[in-house]
Amino acid sequence: MLLDPRQLSQDLDRLEEIEKASLRLVVQAIYDYRETAVLIFQQESDLVADIGEDITREALDRMGMARIDQRLFGKIDYKRARYLFHPDYAIKQALFVDSKAEKVEGQRTATLQTSQFSMQVRQIRAGQQMEVAGSLPSILTVRNEDYITTTIFVKYNYEEGAEDNVLKSITVTAVPNGLLQERYNPSAADGIWLAGRNAPTRGELFRVRLSFPLLKSKSNWRVQTIPLSPNQFVWDN
Repeated sequence: MLLDPRQLSQDLDRLEEIEKASLRLVVQAIYDYRETAVLIFQQESDLVADIGEDITREALDRMGMARIDQRLFGKIDYKRARYLFHPDYAIKQALFVDSKAEKVEGQRTATLQTSQFSMQVRQIRAGQQMEVAGSLPSILTVRNEDYITTTIFVKYNYEEGAEDNVLKSITVTAVPNGLLQERYNPSAADGIWLAGRNAPTRGELFRVRLSFPLLKSKSNWRVQTIPLSPNQFVWDN
């Protein structure tokens, strides 16, 4: 029998387990594809953001997964409805994987839009407490079927050379589902966010930066850094 995603609000440890297993899947797919990723960054002339999106999609398509024939929508690069199998249960999941590419100077954060996460952002900006809700639901209902949503970000950290871009490392992180709000961002003074690169005075859409160090301080396994060949990856638990 399939686990009802709505039961996870009463079983947060299991929800963490689901997100950890999903992160392992994405990390393994990207790790297996890392040498090709280096060549793509060197040889392609597209915008780095487009290159990162292509690499993530190709890596996950090559890995494969137990897909459900249901189309998902949203402003995220890779979207799949799938079954997640565990020895003790199975569940329907809406897996969202987005890609970012930035110079190595920005490798400690990822800039997100509200459409890319289901948590509420509780933080202090300009001395004022604020709370902005993510627009991605914690549980996605499509055609009367419920899917637990899981959001993972792949960050390609590169250096800009005279003739090409040099990929230096890849950071993969699992953003907590909104049901985990009280564990990861219970208050404006206790969270995982930094101010985003948007100017409200210009009418720019709200953005927020996910801080990898702050997230790791809450749950170390949620941020994994994949080195490039010949260095070996070791899961950081």
